[in-house]
Amino acid sequence: MAEQQAAQGLKNEKVGEVVSTKMEKTIVVVVSRRVPHPLYKRIIGKRKKFYAHDEAGTANVGDVVRIIECRPLSKLKRWRLVEVVRRAAQVAAQPSELDVKA
Repeated sequence: MAEQQAAQGLKNEKVGEVVSTKMEKTIVVVVSRRVPHPLYKRIIGKRKKFYAHDEAGTANVGDVVRIIECRPLSKLKRWRLVEVVRRAAQVAAQPSELDVKA
């Protein structure tokens, strides 16, 4: 791993939660951080959305993922998915519970 980073140079990495997988090969990741307010010094939460390339389509909504910066892939995509850190719990409902006649 250290050899790969030395060859590629140091690249910025972020960990965030997937909020959308509606596009093909693209996921939207929200990265949250807590910073002090510049004037009042109170801790506030900030969020930013990043568009990341997911070639295999492995990430789902709610997953915690690690993304790394890369060359521009489109107008908004400058990140790619490295790994899924934690999978989201999948909740499945039965058709009888939804009052759907099957």
